[in-house]
Amino acid sequence: MEFWQHIYSNFDVVAFSLWGLKVHWYGIMYVIALLSALFLAKFFIKKFQLNINKKYLDSYFIWVEIGVILGARVGYILIYDSNTMYYLSHPWQIFNPYANGEFVGIRGMSYHGAIVGFLIATFLFCKKYKSNPWVLLDLVALSVPLAYVFGRIGNFLNQELFGRITNVPWGIYIDGVLRHPSQLYEAFLEGIVVFIVVYLLKFKQSFQGELILVYAGTYSLARFICEFYREPDFGLGFVLWGMSMGQILSLMMFAMALLVYICIKFKKVNI
Repeated sequence: MEFWQHIYSNFDVVAFSLWGLKVHWYGIMYVIALLSALFLAKFFIKKFQLNINKKYLDSYFIWVEIGVILGARVGYILIYDSNTMYYLSHPWQIFNPYANGEFVGIRGMSYHGAIVGFLIATFLFCKKYKSNPWVLLDLVALSVPLAYVFGRIGNFLNQELFGRITNVPWGIYIDGVLRHPSQLYEAFLEGIVVFIVVYLLKFKQSFQGELILVYAGTYSLARFICEFYREPDFGLGFVLWGMSMGQILSLMMFAMALLVYICIKFKKVNI
C-alpha cells in the first residue's frame, strides 16, 4: 500500500513530449475514450442488428463530439469557473490552450455541460437528416459508459478532481494529505455499474428512448453517491444543504430523466 498511497509522487502527468508540446496522460485517455465509444457503438449495431449504417454513425459521431466539447467547456465556465465574466467578454479565450506564452492545454470541462451540448448536437443532427433521435440516444446509452471509464482514469492520472480527506488504507497522498481516489470510484460506479444496468435492460427494453433515460437516471444516482467522496469544486464548496454543485446538477438530471420516463411509459407523450 505504501507505493500506492504515494503514487502521485512517482508518476508524471506528462506521458511524452512531441515537438516541444507536452502530451498528458489525460489527453491520451480522452482519445481512447472517444475511440472506444465509437468502436462499442459499431459493435452493438452488429450485435443487436440496428438499422444504422457506418457513414451515418461516423457523421453523428463528429456532430456529437463537437457538441460535447463545446458544451463541456462552456458549461464549466458558466457553472464552475471564477472568471466567467472574463470569458464572456473575451469568448476567443475559451479554447486558448496557451497561458503567458506557455502551452498548458484546455483545462476545465463540465460533464453536465457536455450533456447539454450532446443533446443539442443530436437534435440538430436528427433534424438535418430527418431521423429518429431515440434510436441514436439508446445506442449512446450502450456505448458511452465503458468509454467513460477511461475518462475518469484520465482524471486520476492527471491528478485532478481528487477526493475528500480520509483514513482508508487505499487512499492517495496529495500534498501530504490522504484522500479518497474518488476518480476511480466514479470510473466504477458511473462507468461499469451504469453499463451493466443499461446492457441488461436492453434485453427487456419496452420502448425507444428507455435506455438513454435509464442511463441518465442511473448515472445521476451514481454521480450523486460518488460526490460524497469527492472534494467539492474549488471556489464553490458546498452549495445547498451540504451538497456540492455536482450533486445538485445530478438531482436535477435525475428528476428530468424520471419525468420524461414516466410520461413516455404511461403514454402521456408520443415519440
